[in-house]
Amino acid sequence: MSEAFITATAAALPNAPVDNESIETVLGQIGGKPSRARPIILRQNRIKSRHYAIDPASGLPTHTNASLTAEAIRNLAQTSGFALDSLRCLVTGTSMPDQIMPNHGVMVHGELGNPACEVVSTAGICLSGLAALKYAWLAVKGEETENAVATGSELSSAILRAECFSEESAARVAALSAHPGIAFEKDFLRWMLSDGAGAFLIEPRPRAGQTNLHIDWIELSSAAHRLPVCMYSGSERTPDGALVGWTQFSPRQWAEKSIFAVKQDVKLLDRHIGEATLKTPLSALIVRRGLKAEEIDWFLPHMSSYYFQQPMFDALAQIGLPIPFDRWFTNLETKGNTGSASIFIMLDELCRTRRLVSGERLLCFVPESGRFSSGFMHLTVV
Repeated sequence: MSEAFITATAAALPNAPVDNESIETVLGQIGGKPSRARPIILRQNRIKSRHYAIDPASGLPTHTNASLTAEAIRNLAQTSGFALDSLRCLVTGTSMPDQIMPNHGVMVHGELGNPACEVVSTAGICLSGLAALKYAWLAVKGEETENAVATGSELSSAILRAECFSEESAARVAALSAHPGIAFEKDFLRWMLSDGAGAFLIEPRPRAGQTNLHIDWIELSSAAHRLPVCMYSGSERTPDGALVGWTQFSPRQWAEKSIFAVKQDVKLLDRHIGEATLKTPLSALIVRRGLKAEEIDWFLPHMSSYYFQQPMFDALAQIGLPIPFDRWFTNLETKGNTGSASIFIMLDELCRTRRLVSGERLLCFVPESGRFSSGFMHLTVV
C-alpha cells in the first residue's frame, strides 16, 4: 500500500463576520420578538463571531452549499497550484445539502466544471466531513486513485432564518403566550451553528518545501446500538423517543411543526456526549494505538460550545490522556460551529498561523450528537 498525505488545505467563509449583536439582524426575529435564549446561550458557548451566506442588506442568500464548497476547492487549487483538471477523486461531506437528490458531491462537481472523476458523498452530521476524508485517504493509500480532494461544508443559515419558523410560530399562538419563542430544542441551535467550507488535497507523496501532514490513521465509531437519537432534522421525535421521518407528515405539517429545522435534546446531549463520543472510544484507542499525552503536540477538538471544554479536558485526564490546554487549538470563538466543515477550517487555520515542525503529532477529535458517533484522526507533520 501507498502512503497518503494532506498536502494542501483551504477554507471558504462567506461574507463578513457577524458579531453577536447582529445575529438577529441577519437571521431575523421569530414572531417579531428577540429570543430570550440568545444571550444565555451566547454567554455559555463564548462564540463571538461567525459567518452566514446571507446578504445582511437584502436578506437573500449569497451562496448555496455546493457553491461554497466549490469555492473552498478553488481556493485549495489556487494556493497549492493543484490543477483541478487533474483531480481524480472528489469526496464531500455535509449535514445539509441543498437538495435531497442528487447527492451533494455531484452538485459540487457541476459547480467546478472539471473533467470526469470519481465523486462520492458522505451523509451524517458533524462526522460526515471526517468520513469523507477517510474515504479519500483510503482511496489514495490503497492506490485506487493518484489524488483526492475531501471537503466538509455547512450552510446552516438556510434553515436558521426566521421565516423558516413563521408557520410554526403562528400555529402555536396559545403556547407562545405561556412559553414565548419556539421550542428551546430548536431555538438554541440558531445561536450555535454557522456557515463555512473546507477542503484538503490528499496525495501519495509529500510536497517538497512545504508543510505536509501524514495521515497515520482515522477511526470512526457509533454508539447508536445503545443510545437514542439526540440531534435530528427532517423528522420529529415521539414521546417515547422514536423518530418519525418527514415522509410521514403532510406538507402543511412540515411548516407547522418545523419538521426540517435542526433539533437537539440538550439534556440527552449533556448526559452522554462526553462518555459516548470521547471516553469510551478513545480509551480503546489509547491501548490499541499506544497514545501518550506527552507525544501529542496539538489537540484539535471540534466543539459546539466552550461549555464542553473543561468536561472534555476532565474526561481526557480520567482516561490517562491529560493534554494541557496550551496544546489545544480551536477557532470556535471566531468561526463558530461549522459542523462537518469544522475540522477542515480548524486545521487550515492551524497550518496557516502556527509554525508546525516536522515530527510533531496532531490528534483531531470530532464528536457528533446525532446518535452519538465520534471520529479521531492522528497526523504527523512532514
